[in-house]
Parts: sequence; structure tokens; C-alpha cells
Amino acid sequence: MQRRRFVQQFGAGFLSALGAGVAANWQQAQAQSAGVQIRWLGHTCFLFSGSGRRILVNPFRALGCTAGYAVPSNIPADMVLISSRLFDEGGTLQGLAGNPEVLSDAGPYELPPIQLQGISVDHDREGGRRFGSNVIWRWQQGGLNIVHMGGAAAPLDIEEQIQLGRPDVMLVPVGGGPKAYTAEEAIEAIRTLNPRMVIPTHFRTQAADSATEELGCDIEPLSGFLDLMRATPTRQANGDSVALTTAGLPGGDGMIIQLLTYPF
Repeated sequence: MQRRRFVQQFGAGFLSALGAGVAANWQQAQAQSAGVQIRWLGHTCFLFSGSGRRILVNPFRALGCTAGYAVPSNIPADMVLISSRLFDEGGTLQGLAGNPEVLSDAGPYELPPIQLQGISVDHDREGGRRFGSNVIWRWQQGGLNIVHMGGAAAPLDIEEQIQLGRPDVMLVPVGGGPKAYTAEEAIEAIRTLNPRMVIPTHFRTQAADSATEELGCDIEPLSGFLDLMRATPTRQANGDSVALTTAGLPGGDGMIIQLLTYPF
């Protein structure tokens, strides 16, 4: 009799705890699956809003290729990720709204309920001897696996591929120059990771300043990448932002290119 009472009490307590755990996990899953809004602020700088958090990536200084963009120094964010200390990938860290935490080194981090991973790769084709390292950032927000390649220039090795997995959304540089993927190199990285959505970054726009050799822009426009990817469906947003959910992305091995419009 005592054994039966113990089993009944244990079972009731276990089910109660299990129910609370399931509820907590369900609430967290709901928060993580509500989607994410991505806003393009120019060049490789984006603001990601979802899961109750705002993550700003690669605020820049207005020089060379970024001369005509508005400097994103007044954008509220809970955390700032930078790929390098180069002027176009973290050159503006003064005057950021709200004094957010800034991450610039590879490694694991947390911004509850979001977990982030920074992965260091070469920032040039010379083993990093010219421009040092670039940090690729990977995290899940709003139920989507996001990979921001920053200014990657080197091919992804097997270990990096395992760490990155298959992104739902992959932001990848496509304009070339000495410190980022060319269109062909970007396509190779895209084929390697097979994301569901590609957002191209780091390409020449009307923001570029070509006045001097020192501050000029040595990257190519987006058209070269799109020409090579013409077989992949492309979607153009009406503005600088897009709201995404997992349900709105291609299924299976499908892929789409998402373009955003900068408000010059």
C-alpha cells in the first residue's frame, strides 16, 4: 500500500514537473519561432529584430564604398557584432544608441534566449597576412538559423562547414576586392552551405566614393553575382526591411535570393 501511494505521488509530481517543463519549452519555442525582421543599413550592416532582441551587425564609417550611406550610430540594439576592425565592418563603435555590448572575437556567447557563435576565418586570400581575421557570426533568432559571413575571403574548410551547418538565411559578400568574396567565390560558399535564403552584401552601390585611390571603392556591383545566379529565384523588397518566418522560406533543397532597397 505504501509502495502504491509512493508511486502515485511520484507520478503526480513527475507529471506536474514535466508539464511545467513542457510549458516552459513551448513558450521558449514560441518566442523563437515568431520570425525575424531584417533591415539593411548599407554595405554589410544589418539590424535583426526577433525573439525580443535586436542585434546590429557591422556598423561602419562613411568612407570609400560606404561614403554615401547614413552612418548607423543611432540604431538601438541589445548587442553589436562586428566582423573585423576595418572601417566598413565595425569602424563606428562610438555613439551607439543604448551603450550595447560589442562582440568582436570568435567564440560562443549568449543573449538570452539567443545563443551566438563567432567563427574566425581569413579576411584575405593571403592567409590573413594582409587584412587579418574575419569573424563569421552564426545564431538562431525568431526560429531562423542566421549566418552573417562578414567579409569572408577564404574558402570554408570542413570544420567551419560543420560549425555553420545549413543556414535558413545566409548573408554573404559578393563584390570581391582584396578582402571579401568575389561573385564566384560567394557562389562556392553558397553551394557549400546550401542556405534556404541568400542576402548578398558588400557590393558597389551609388554610395561609393571613387574620388581618390586611397578612399575609392574597389568592389564590383551586384549585377555580376545575379548574372551568375540567374537560375535561382530572386525576390526584391520594396524597402530596406523584410520580415521572415520559417514558413515563408523555400522547403527541401530550395533556395531564394532576397534583395533589399536602400533609401538613398
